[in-house]
Amino acid sequence: MQNTEPQAASDPSPRRRRLGILRFSAVEMLIALVLLFVATPFIEDLPGGELIEAILLSLFFLSAVLAVGGRGRMLLLAAVLAIPAVVGKWMNNLQPRVFPPAIFLVSGMVFLVFVIVNILRFVLRTRRVNGEVLCASVSAYLSLGLLWALAYRLAASTTPTAFAVNVPQTANQSMSGFTAFYFSFTTLTTLGYGDITPVSPVARMLAVMESMTGTLYVAVLIARLVALYSTPDPATKSDPPPP
Repeated sequence: MQNTEPQAASDPSPRRRRLGILRFSAVEMLIALVLLFVATPFIEDLPGGELIEAILLSLFFLSAVLAVGGRGRMLLLAAVLAIPAVVGKWMNNLQPRVFPPAIFLVSGMVFLVFVIVNILRFVLRTRRVNGEVLCASVSAYLSLGLLWALAYRLAASTTPTAFAVNVPQTANQSMSGFTAFYFSFTTLTTLGYGDITPVSPVARMLAVMESMTGTLYVAVLIARLVALYSTPDPATKSDPPPP
């Protein structure tokens, strides 16, 4: 009698679900992150610009929690790390004298490190390249720029002379908002226009670390994705024809 029971071992989908870490689609996370970066230079000079920035940043944190949270303990851990950053951002906007920006910056950096590590685990453990993997890879890269932007803002808040802004006095002279984003991504891509110069040892160390991270990330990621793309999927690989 022929066995009609389904063979779970032949279905690769449960195994891939176990290997994957992302519970929520990385596309939503990438959209929220790109929206934050694109909108920041246009809203920071508006009367309610800080409020809009807080909303966009909270939206990104929520999408990141859903993306890397998974289930059970991982989701709880992601929420616990995200809540101090979101609350610190809002309280700093509402009560800046009571809640200094360092609370939001430090907690935000811790949460971003958690997000980046989990995304990289997902990308490095996957067995084939698809849209989800590509969106996760881009999200991790942009999150690196956001991570260092917060680090630069923290360094500038503790040491006001940490950076020298060599631009006309009519421009923004403080390392905050879009200025931090701008310097972070020009450093991450090793572009560097020279209009903002790190002066203090901590600022210089952060800039060097970011430029090295950006270079190594692109090199390692491209090598990994090319290796995955050129390797046939074991689940779909057919037996060679007989001689």
